[in-house]
Amino acid sequence: MANKVGPLIKEARTGAKLTQEQLAKKIAGLTAADVSKAERGEIELSQAQLKAIAKATGVTQASLLNAAKEGSKPSAAKKTAAKKPAAKKEEELKLTAAEKKLVELYRAADKTAKETAVKVLKGEKTTADGILGTILGGAVDLLSGKK
Repeated sequence: MANKVGPLIKEARTGAKLTQEQLAKKIAGLTAADVSKAERGEIELSQAQLKAIAKATGVTQASLLNAAKEGSKPSAAKKTAAKKPAAKKEEELKLTAAEKKLVELYRAADKTAKETAVKVLKGEKTTADGILGTILGGAVDLLSGKK
């Protein structure tokens, strides 16, 4: 069973733009190593795990379960994936240059700076004067990008 369904699991996972670790986190009792082994055909997954993988990756459950029983080719998962595409909210989101700069700075910030930034953006009062300038690494005009 595992040898036939392994390529389908990998194709469904990559089609959903998930890493092995991200997929494993969505499936109870499954580790990234288990996903890797299943994709290589080294272990067999239960029907419940295959159903959960199908749900997490946006392919039909039948595509994985039938492949596990009948040995379908990898293209079966690709065809069913088109029926239920993964959400593409990140790709649809358009950011201005200022917003991109904020995202970059936020990602590089430590936990305290991130918490403070969220408070500032929510309009909550902060005890430190000029905290936004501190978060941004100095007085930065976000529209122009100049200090």
